[in-house]
Amino acid sequence: MLGNLNGIYILYGEEKYLINEYLKKMKKIFGELNLGINYILLDESNINTIISDIETPAFGYQKKLIIIRDSGIFKKECKLPIKEKLKQYISENMEIIKESTVIIFIEDVVHKMDMYKSLEPNAKIIELKELKPIEIKTRLKKICSMYKVDIKEEQLNYLLEISGTNMQDLMNEIRKLIEYAGENGEIKKEDIDKLAIKDVQAIIFDLTDYLGIKETDKALEVLDNLVYNKEPLQKIIITLYNHFKKLYLTKLALDKKRDIVEVLDLKPNQVFLTTKYKKQASYFQANEIENILKELINLDYTSKNGMIDLEIGMKSILCKNC
Repeated sequence: MLGNLNGIYILYGEEKYLINEYLKKMKKIFGELNLGINYILLDESNINTIISDIETPAFGYQKKLIIIRDSGIFKKECKLPIKEKLKQYISENMEIIKESTVIIFIEDVVHKMDMYKSLEPNAKIIELKELKPIEIKTRLKKICSMYKVDIKEEQLNYLLEISGTNMQDLMNEIRKLIEYAGENGEIKKEDIDKLAIKDVQAIIFDLTDYLGIKETDKALEVLDNLVYNKEPLQKIIITLYNHFKKLYLTKLALDKKRDIVEVLDLKPNQVFLTTKYKKQASYFQANEIENILKELINLDYTSKNGMIDLEIGMKSILCKNC
């Protein structure tokens, strides 16, 4: 049974977990899938075959499902020749497409002009935004309950704090924790510390805490662990720079009594971090943060020009500012 599934769909948004969940439901509604016959998978590398794929009969099946991931045709800068051909083909053959084909575009980037505007009258467009912390915690709590595992609000908050708010990552973490706690068990803080993978941003928060309370050895240990776990050095320095830039903006916002959420341009699922930013900003004077930012910029330049090793340079900055 196809239910109400027909025509063209565009799924996009920041929450990849929800997109994948939505896609699973759509595939279930569609029914039996036979790859290469009534089920076609495309992406940017083979999107140019889409018209011929639409026109090829789904031998033995009522309809064909075509899923296109990250085609690139909704990007503002897209120059693919198939884009204009597809726009024209769909506008001229929409009724035929509805009878024979279900097309699902899954995109990271959707520029709401050009291709989007062309398909909008004929497509069902579904934007799946990142969940807010309260929505994430509700889902995680529900999953724990399904497996008869208890988790308190405090531990849910802690899990989000250290592992981030990406729902797919959190699903991986909660499954491990449920397995570890077992039926009728409870997920505790020490279990999260033992099993959960920390988000890089959370690790940088830890490092900054140690900087703030002048515990140099522990700050260096955090950096060493990042390097040991093969976190790219360039990513570490960028994350450090962005973090201290937010602390600097927080410092200025507090002085001028401005809204920190607005100043830092935080997403709804990041608002809970404001307390941590305020606490860490209090560790430093504005000129100290400014100096750290300048030193990180200089280190980026000198390391790229072979004048200093990036890891040694970061350790030097940490020691100097502890």
